[in-house]
Amino acid sequence: MPTLAVSAMDAVADAASRAAVPTAHPADRHLLSRFSYGVTPAMVTDMRATGGSMPWLNRQLTTSRRDGFADSLLDWFPNMAYSPQVLWQRHQSGTYLGWMVMADLARWTLLRRIYSNNQVHEVMTDFWSNLLHVSAPADKPWPWRIRYDAMIRRHALGRFDDLLAAAITHPAMGCYLDNAESTKTQPNENLGRELLELHTVGVDAGYTEDEVKQSALLLTGYRVDIRRTWNAWYSNTDHYTGRLSVMGFTDANSYPDGRVTTRRYLNYLAHHPLTARRIARRLCVHFVSDDPSAALVTAVADAYSASGTDIASTLRALVQHPEFAASVGAKVRTPSEDAVATYRALGVQASRPTSDYSFANAILYQTQAMGQRPFDWPRPDGFPDVAECWTGVSRVLNSFQTHFLQGGSHYPDQQVVFRTPASWLPKLPASFGDVVDHVSRQLLARPANNTLTAAVSTRLGIAANTRIGSAADLPDWRMARILSSLLDTPAHMTR
Repeated sequence: MPTLAVSAMDAVADAASRAAVPTAHPADRHLLSRFSYGVTPAMVTDMRATGGSMPWLNRQLTTSRRDGFADSLLDWFPNMAYSPQVLWQRHQSGTYLGWMVMADLARWTLLRRIYSNNQVHEVMTDFWSNLLHVSAPADKPWPWRIRYDAMIRRHALGRFDDLLAAAITHPAMGCYLDNAESTKTQPNENLGRELLELHTVGVDAGYTEDEVKQSALLLTGYRVDIRRTWNAWYSNTDHYTGRLSVMGFTDANSYPDGRVTTRRYLNYLAHHPLTARRIARRLCVHFVSDDPSAALVTAVADAYSASGTDIASTLRALVQHPEFAASVGAKVRTPSEDAVATYRALGVQASRPTSDYSFANAILYQTQAMGQRPFDWPRPDGFPDVAECWTGVSRVLNSFQTHFLQGGSHYPDQQVVFRTPASWLPKLPASFGDVVDHVSRQLLARPANNTLTAAVSTRLGIAANTRIGSAADLPDWRMARILSSLLDTPAHMTR
């Protein structure tokens, strides 16, 4: 392709077309990126209409808005509407197996992350689901797993003490960590231990093995009829009675119905200073950096405690700390976040799936190939949230391959509409550098700096000052390379 000069008139016309694409100030884009699954021009427009990134965040934290298309996605997966008991019956009859139901949950979750306007709610639902992890698919909890997800969603922007109580006493958690079969005569320590180690005060809190046993006894009584009816109930006869003490919490525990005592115990743990620090650090790792400072963790923990475990207040304190603003580009997207952010950036429009190869179904296989299918972490500690776990050669190459398939509209390509390659172009003629900048503004919600422009120019072998006279100068395969090249850069693979 010959290198031709771009006229002053061409440059003015291209500048006007690029200015029409809304981009955010770096500080605003940083906040939007950390609290979403990917910044889009529509999201920037919404942020501006709200009055800025902090008003946008406050509205997202406090306002429950109807979510249009995202709310309709549940209709695509009708099996998710059945009760645990009916799901089990359909599984037993071979009508619709449990692993299929869990695949539907993962697919629906990915689609909500792509299309929801309530991005902060989606991000926080994922965060708490990972902290209070119940693996899916997993043998015992799966019939209750959809209702567990709904419970997390209800509490995701509320108070952690309410969320903790609902999660620990939920049938899905009871099945996953064996509390559903734990009784006063045959107690199981699994949930009693993980409640302390993973969900609240942390493994270094100094509790004893005897306190783990007493923690398990405090949780007895919550039962599920596993692999028979899947009914859940509270059994007074199975609850242990007698004085118990854990981490400074002491109760006579004298009533056969121990639910009030259990709630007091869980509330005590939710408000414990060690829990405050552990939750604060998890939030700081997710939203700020892999190794947040002690000062930041303390500030967030103080807000958590002062607000009575209010999640919105805790997040505001995190965002207002100077370490948040200084952490631009410090968080690597996980593979699942990468896949979702890519589809948001590309502006794909999915439709109801009609086959296993439909976009809405096949995206699950894509995230699985990338190494992070939603909920599919085998241990109760949830997916890791630091770069060293997600920056190996295989992950990077898998992401590059996926970007190529996505950017070129190659796969998945059924029941989905991609933008046409020519729709990404600015008003032509324009220089190749200006084309890259225009695409970057649409794809990444940011102008292309010299590094991005040089990377794409090198990949395509086209100098930045080359004149692009018409769309024919950049056929579809070249446009696909421009898109995938930008998606392969840290500008996209970090948040």
